[in-house]
Amino acid sequence: GEQFTGAQISTFDEILNRYHGKIGILIELKAPELYPGIEENIAKKLKERNLDKSQNEKIIVQSFNHNSMKKMNELLPKVPIGVLTSSSADATEQALQEFSTYADYFNPSYGIVTPDLVNQVHSLGMKIGSWTVRSQEAADFLLDVGVDAIITDYPDYVDPRN
Repeated sequence: GEQFTGAQISTFDEILNRYHGKIGILIELKAPELYPGIEENIAKKLKERNLDKSQNEKIIVQSFNHNSMKKMNELLPKVPIGVLTSSSADATEQALQEFSTYADYFNPSYGIVTPDLVNQVHSLGMKIGSWTVRSQEAADFLLDVGVDAIITDYPDYVDPRN
């Protein structure tokens, strides 16, 4: 809308400088294959701020590009890595085993989450976070099956104070 004319989006550096140590930051690399060297650039910016150390999962890096996440794990071995997917082909026992070699989070769309999937992910030592939840029913289902995180546009659906 017109009310946003001239509004500026904060840069990655500005977000890190303003919020690190105050809140958790979930960094998603969107189509990193289009930006050669982005993994090294992100790693450098996190290292400059001492955010490459264990931060109690205050910094998590995730992407749909699983090769990019393998690379991020090599560059930042102490920073939790998440793999995003909307494909049930990525939820097979073999795929999950592979992800567990470099990822700390398996983050599928909520439509492919089942109680069995949650158990499989947990048995491999990973956490599971699901996205993008836009209904109370979906949030309730995910909480009931024991996911570790919910990515939503409506935080009230998962607010424990409600």
